[in-house]
Amino acid sequence: MLEELWYKNAVIYSLDLETFMDGNDDGVGDFEGLCNRLDYLHALGLDTIWLAPFQPTPNRDNGYDISDFYGVDPRHGSSGDFVDFIHKARKLGIKVIIDLVVNHTSDQHRWFKEASSSKDNPKRDWYVWSDKRPKNWNKGMVFPGVQKATWTKHKDSKSYYFHRFYDFQPDLNTDNPEVREEINRIMGYWLELGIAGFRVDAVPFILESPSLDGKEIPLHFEYLKAMRSFLQWRRGDAVLLGEANVLPKESKKYFGEDGDGIHLMFNFFVNQYTFYALATSDSTPLIKALEATREIPQMSQWAHFLRNHDELDLGRLTDEERQKVFERFGPEKEMQLYDRGIRRRLSPMLGNRAQTELAYSLMFSLPGTPVIRYGDEIGMGDDLSLPEREAVRTPMQWSSESQGGFSKASHLVNPVIKEGYYAYDHMNVENQRRDPSSLLNWMTSLIRLRKECPEIGYGNWEIMETGYKQILGMKYTWKSRVLLIWHNFEEKSLELVVPEEQARTGRLVDLMNNIESVLDEKGRHTITLEAYGYRWFRACTG
Repeated sequence: MLEELWYKNAVIYSLDLETFMDGNDDGVGDFEGLCNRLDYLHALGLDTIWLAPFQPTPNRDNGYDISDFYGVDPRHGSSGDFVDFIHKARKLGIKVIIDLVVNHTSDQHRWFKEASSSKDNPKRDWYVWSDKRPKNWNKGMVFPGVQKATWTKHKDSKSYYFHRFYDFQPDLNTDNPEVREEINRIMGYWLELGIAGFRVDAVPFILESPSLDGKEIPLHFEYLKAMRSFLQWRRGDAVLLGEANVLPKESKKYFGEDGDGIHLMFNFFVNQYTFYALATSDSTPLIKALEATREIPQMSQWAHFLRNHDELDLGRLTDEERQKVFERFGPEKEMQLYDRGIRRRLSPMLGNRAQTELAYSLMFSLPGTPVIRYGDEIGMGDDLSLPEREAVRTPMQWSSESQGGFSKASHLVNPVIKEGYYAYDHMNVENQRRDPSSLLNWMTSLIRLRKECPEIGYGNWEIMETGYKQILGMKYTWKSRVLLIWHNFEEKSLELVVPEEQARTGRLVDLMNNIESVLDEKGRHTITLEAYGYRWFRACTG
């Protein structure tokens, strides 16, 4: 039964261990610090934590350059500290998902050191090599403008190795059965320690066979099914949450025609048109994006988000659409990245509390599972003086104490925000916890509301005609329950007329305010949506 699929009605909180909370005051976040903040996450109403990589690493790419898949980086604690964290999270009913980064390794991983030592080494075929520089050596970079190539010559091996990302992150050869077997061991190891699943990094690149001549080779979706099969065999209720920024028509292949691929996938397409709607007050392209991603297997689920640890990628928008979002949310060159995205946090990008609430209310109401980025619940800012994506990776601001209550160390992994409106002495958890009207308390209420609306996770949805391009109306039905939600993208108030046949009831109860709407003498509901307003109603038959 759908109700038994826990991920359908979950709320996921994304955090980076090194910038969340420092427990031993060495300037780097750790499992001890995270354990000390589990009660905060529990009180927020969250039921799932997604942890960024915490394994041993040279840390040249925020931990995504892993040098040992089976341990914990000493900066963050020990494997024992990880198990202690899992135990405490489980006691609070919180599930844990960790990153599975198996598209590549660090060039400091012993596997790559062995592979590059000799062409006869048993690990040689664990990576992708070419004796000659391939024709497409400078094509397909993930980080254009920063990354110079996808094939780099190894100074000792005298051969070229393939890397979708930076040159210090050589790609694993997932065509090799030994590599696939090792990935199973990695998954099995962490599942045995109690995690609830994996956020699978760079899914399309795991499934590709790199081309030496530039010709396109079909992705190996059968391998994705094999990963799913192994996962379910080891732990039946564990999930795969995939990162695949692909076009809607390609999405079905990742979920699997029979729902035997990944369980959840980030909906980058809807995310980008969400920001287009926020920038232009026009919901029409967003509606088209929602419809384009509608058809997925019943057991599958979209994961919706606003911001994450990377740039806001706008690569799926047209040039004209992207420029409109740039003009509204990232007009200065230092705010942009890779010629396709914006490297800002949500609150400073939107610029006001009303639109921040609108954006989060919208995201929580979309058909799928909501994912929150740490710090966004208090409206944290960004530090554009930091390079590339580091701008949105500043330490969590807990209090007005020195270093934002994150650490007592004088030097931190990244500096806290000290100046302006988003400075830690003004923008922090402690201040907002005591303020009933704060964004933090509003977010806590929104999370509770989403948990009370299983229609969104389990039900069927339809777009309601509103008569305004500025208003998005969605109706959910599940069993005998009906949920109606409207969002106004316009910066002025609009009046919405809802006929009884659309509402399917003469009485609508507002789930956020202590009011209800009843039919007027003409058989209509009249609902006012304030500037950037939103209303959640449940249809009542009694």
